[in-house]
Amino acid sequence: MWTQDDIPDLSGRVAVVTGANGGLGLATTEALAAKGAHVVMAARNQAKAAAAQDQVKADNPEASLEIVELDLGNQASVKKAAASIVAVHPTIDLLINNAGLMAMPERQTDDGYEMQFGVNHLGHWTFTAGLLPTLLRADRARVVTVTSTARFQGHPVDPDNPHLRGNYDAWGAYGQAKLANHHFGLGLHDQFRSAGVSAMSLVAHPGLSNTDLQATTVEEGGGGRLGPFFHTLTRWVGMAPDVGARPQLRAATDPEAGSGQLYGPLFGTNGPAVARPVLKRNDDAIDTLWRVSESETGVVLDVDAAEAAGGR
Repeated sequence: MWTQDDIPDLSGRVAVVTGANGGLGLATTEALAAKGAHVVMAARNQAKAAAAQDQVKADNPEASLEIVELDLGNQASVKKAAASIVAVHPTIDLLINNAGLMAMPERQTDDGYEMQFGVNHLGHWTFTAGLLPTLLRADRARVVTVTSTARFQGHPVDPDNPHLRGNYDAWGAYGQAKLANHHFGLGLHDQFRSAGVSAMSLVAHPGLSNTDLQATTVEEGGGGRLGPFFHTLTRWVGMAPDVGARPQLRAATDPEAGSGQLYGPLFGTNGPAVARPVLKRNDDAIDTLWRVSESETGVVLDVDAAEAAGGR
């Protein structure tokens, strides 16, 4: 069974983890730092990020960490965060697009996007685009995008109504956002392959993991009766964060992992982290997601252009 002990030495590597101040993001940060990586903890809540940094340092005084403020619900913040990282780090080896919201009441981001689609996907779209040249300078960099089994209940993005205006359902919006994460990871893999670069894009889902994600859903009140149900369920049978983080950690570090692969628990919601078959691939939906994302954000995610701008 693959565990954090199987992560190879990461000395000299730079990793960026979104949502690194709690839950799966914090568990991912701890594991990467323990193997020698310098981890950029990208998070919105700076007080919580500082406390998380102190926690990692208490367990591992040699951990190499830095905090960057990142509000995925604000495109200006996303661009500023990416620019600040690029200014300090000429290469980035690992990017784990981990942060996310689940089943929120209908809200908009600062830029007017539906909150879950805006944070879970569009924020990571712009962040990844901003880091692309530095990722391409690294030797076989990896981008890992975290999805969910909720993608199976989601619909591909409707280009005429990507923000579900007049047709909002909290769980439906979550499913759409997590399916977008899945399609983004596969689409980025297609771009890397087409450009002939060494960078890889993989997808991971954590199964049923006992983090503060479910508690936040209940506190916000967007999940209806299912919110308390899933909160209770994860408290009883959900995996601990360090176990739930294994699929994304394996996707990020296993020498045998390949671009375009999906990692998740063996039994769907629970179990060892293994490579899973990629189901529900929809090339038309991926192409539509690219067009919608570029149109909504004004940010073009183009690997060929990023390579020309300074990648390998």
